[in-house]
Amino acid sequence: MTILVAGATGTVGRQVVRQLLAGGHRVRALTRNPEQAGLPAEVELARGDLSNPASVEPALEGVTGLHMITVAGHGTVETGHELVALAARAGVQRVSVLGGWEETSVEQALSASDLGWTWLRPVEFMANATEWAEEIRTEGLVRVFGNAPSAAVHEADIAAVAVAALTQDGHAGQSYLLTGPEALTAAERIALLSAATGHEIKVVQQTEEELRAGMAAAGMDADYIDFAVELGANPPDIGKHPVPTVGEVVGRPALTFAQWATENADLFRPDKGSQ
Repeated sequence: MTILVAGATGTVGRQVVRQLLAGGHRVRALTRNPEQAGLPAEVELARGDLSNPASVEPALEGVTGLHMITVAGHGTVETGHELVALAARAGVQRVSVLGGWEETSVEQALSASDLGWTWLRPVEFMANATEWAEEIRTEGLVRVFGNAPSAAVHEADIAAVAVAALTQDGHAGQSYLLTGPEALTAAERIALLSAATGHEIKVVQQTEEELRAGMAAAGMDADYIDFAVELGANPPDIGKHPVPTVGEVVGRPALTFAQWATENADLFRPDKGSQ
């Protein structure tokens, strides 16, 4: 039995690959650039692009489980119907889909198929905190806009739910909202990063005008800036409340942000040259 992992070099995909290998499963990784994948030697690499279903077809040979993503490159996957038809023809039995709040062609095609599939709908990733890494290392601070709580989820927990869906019965037809075990503000997460690194990290609250100016200076377009402002000022309520899904599916407590901070502390420690 071989499990094909699309998005295998992404934040969650790497965790899916690692956990499948740890469970003794054969893993094939779909990637546009196998030469740069940097995955364990036990992983079979397959070149393919979800936007080009014909390139994916060879990678599906002999596959019984498929982990799918709904974003490829800079947009959503528009080839879901073709990809799902290929998976069904190849004999795939279980599918996990890492999706978002809106259905894409992937979910639509799976809903119309006979394949058993599981929809994973995580709220904010804990790994989004890596966006703070450079300014923490170089300036010892984080500029934040808004301070609403977020029940961010560890990428390893998202992967653990995917692995359960790919290797166990009972998950087909489920839509799993995934959160961490607690809702923390940005300031609270930064305090945990400070404790994990052993360095003081200041929190600088930005105004909307400062956020817009900084993003514009970085070359971001007006639509994306508007999205960032709205997200900071009025984040979705659903992302503020922890749910027990991870623990119910994988049989252990969901990982905390304090654990994530400890695991990733080196990313945030000051550069040697700036100490």
